[in-house]
Amino acid sequence: MPGSVVGRRVLRVTVNLGWGLALALVLLLALGVAASTVGRLDAGRAQVVAAVRAVVQLAAISLIITAAVSAWWWAVVFASAMFAVGVWTTTGRVGVRRSWPWVALAMACGVLPVMAVIFLTGAAPFTGVSIVALGGIVTGNMMTAHTLFGRRIFAELRAHRGVYEAGLSLGMSRTLSIGLVIDRLVGEALVPNLDQTRTVGLVTLPGAFIGVLLGGGSPLQAGAAQVLVLIGIMAGQALTVTVAAALVRRVRIIPRDLVAVLHR
Repeated sequence: MPGSVVGRRVLRVTVNLGWGLALALVLLLALGVAASTVGRLDAGRAQVVAAVRAVVQLAAISLIITAAVSAWWWAVVFASAMFAVGVWTTTGRVGVRRSWPWVALAMACGVLPVMAVIFLTGAAPFTGVSIVALGGIVTGNMMTAHTLFGRRIFAELRAHRGVYEAGLSLGMSRTLSIGLVIDRLVGEALVPNLDQTRTVGLVTLPGAFIGVLLGGGSPLQAGAAQVLVLIGIMAGQALTVTVAAALVRRVRIIPRDLVAVLHR
């Protein structure tokens, strides 16, 4: 595959398809399962299932993407499908499946403005490849932010129901009473991306950087793409979490077990 020229050197970043790759995957999976077994993490079976699913899904997706990136409208359809899967995944993980339209709204508030800025400014070309690649990265990170937010916030509402009821007893509205419990914790969902952004290049070389190198781009192009993605994710997650928090305060996104309590 084409490499990027750095001075007189050609930088090539690739993965060799063959028995070596298969052996590496098996050994890495075995290492993870062994660690889970020794540590009594009860995650060995889940790791095997996740690994098998990843192989099958990525093999299928590789074929689908070939068609999806041929035209921008197919890429939009594919990105929309990824968004739908992201909404389904996070609502199941957080336990708010019935609130999926509101979760979709919160995630869309993070995804759409970021994608609009990237393409309208010309920072990335409006092509099938860019739509699928950037759309997938941004959507996946909005899903992660919502999952982290929901699991933390709803656990707090269950644990501090008394604080909510105390707010009501003082004459505060339901919205303000929920805010008493969750407001100080809302920003925690942003911490992983903030840490990654602060330490990029020092601790990690995230996916967009490696992806551009794999595609034959220069290290400078790879760095620019990664900064664009990280700052876009940072903005999108702030929007998604802000909207999700507002919807929780209004009892639009709420687990079934908290419905009776918070509808008083």
